[in-house]
Amino acid sequence: MGHADWLIARPVAHRGLHDIKAGRVENTPSAVEAAIARNFAIEIDIHLSADGEAFVFHDSTLDRLTEGTGPVAAMTIADLKRVPFTATSDRIPTLDEVLEIVGGKVPIVIEVKSFAGHETTALVARSVEIVRAYKGPAALMSFDPGAVLAMRQLAPDIPRGIVADDCSDEDDWGGFSRWQRFYLRNLLHAPKTRPHFVNYWVKALPTPAPALLRRLGVPILTWTIRTAEDVARASRHADQIVFEGFDPDLGNAPPASP
Repeated sequence: MGHADWLIARPVAHRGLHDIKAGRVENTPSAVEAAIARNFAIEIDIHLSADGEAFVFHDSTLDRLTEGTGPVAAMTIADLKRVPFTATSDRIPTLDEVLEIVGGKVPIVIEVKSFAGHETTALVARSVEIVRAYKGPAALMSFDPGAVLAMRQLAPDIPRGIVADDCSDEDDWGGFSRWQRFYLRNLLHAPKTRPHFVNYWVKALPTPAPALLRRLGVPILTWTIRTAEDVARASRHADQIVFEGFDPDLGNAPPASP
């Protein structure tokens, strides 16, 4: 099975099959194990610790999900392991630890996190090293075209993707120029980065760039699917969903809030 096939074979559980009410926090071993039990593919996020280890966590700071505070990139992996989550006994796992849990049982898509002012090359290099040693289906992706280009240069054989949206959120994109936003939302880096797949924000679909790439045979994932309306939009414009908060196999996505 080629990567285009396994990437779109099953719905992708966003940050694992997390459910805070059940004590399963996003990007934790419990959320990963729950996704495996339901035979869903898994999406996780990774950062690089101060001592050079790839670990699984979404935010740039500890504050939202843990009893700690401050930037995660300033901490060693040993320090991160000592920080308790507020809603589970899980601790922050390394990428190696998560891949050991998955063990090739389901596909995994790994987002390399990128924040303004932070160099991603070392994180890409470490993730490539780990994924090369892993025996199951795995792909790398990032919002950052520079990170995707580094993936292409360091490991052209590992499936790589670009994550994108319409760059309209001022909280996320306020520091970017109009040209930079145009460049990113229209995937104008694609001739250089050569993504094997695209993961595009569902609310911005349909839009020309992913539609063109889809016609050229590039698989389109779409994030984050939470409602029945999202499911319907995704079914028209993408090849597979990245979801949370419902079970796609049961078709129980809730309606959008009024």
